[in-house]
Amino acid sequence: MLKGKNAVVTGGSRGIGEAIVYKLAALGVNVAVIYAGNKAAAENVCNKCKQEYGVEAKAYQCDVANFAATKETVAKIKADFGMVQILVNNAGITRDGLIAMMKEEDYDAVLDTNLKGAFNMIRHLSGLFIKGREGCIINITSVSGIMGNAGQCNYSASKSGLIGLTKSVAKELAPKGIRCNAVAPGFIVTDMTDDHTDNPLLKMIPLGKMGETDDVADAVAYLAAAKYVTGEVLRVDGGIAM
Repeated sequence: MLKGKNAVVTGGSRGIGEAIVYKLAALGVNVAVIYAGNKAAAENVCNKCKQEYGVEAKAYQCDVANFAATKETVAKIKADFGMVQILVNNAGITRDGLIAMMKEEDYDAVLDTNLKGAFNMIRHLSGLFIKGREGCIINITSVSGIMGNAGQCNYSASKSGLIGLTKSVAKELAPKGIRCNAVAPGFIVTDMTDDHTDNPLLKMIPLGKMGETDDVADAVAYLAAAKYVTGEVLRVDGGIAM
């Protein structure tokens, strides 16, 4: 069903994004991997996609928070891949801190990357989706955007905003045959969560453990193929936000 399609994955050089790239590649999807700074890691991901899964893969450096830069990157992807059918907005950062002491630049940086970055990518790729009358947008949000998390007001705000963006885009683009959904991971084992292993919230997970990046990738693969699902927020959280 997905074989031969082209996907763009932001933040695709490590963690959840890397797992998503491999999952799509394993299903025969060609992948444009957008990374922030680690070129070697992104190139390694692309090489594995080519060698192990036999698909086309290319890395693009881009600050997704930059409107002009994302427009330029999308133009390069279009030139290299032609049409694009799948967009996964995974790029995200954290700048945790208590609200009473949070710096303005830390709040802005998280909102710019996590929320505006997704808007930028959707904005610049929507024309291709509309032209092809086919498109699947999957935004990686978080349970922090559903239930909030102390010390993460910026991150929670960005991820909650991403849910609102998802639902609005889903309604707006549905008549054009374009779907937009979100995946809300809970505590997933990545380099972003290494320092949260003693978080008391872990005791609140009904399944009693943190998730794996492949768990999120599986959800993305499902939504990429689910032709009658749009505007949905699929939690992958061990039950913590139910």
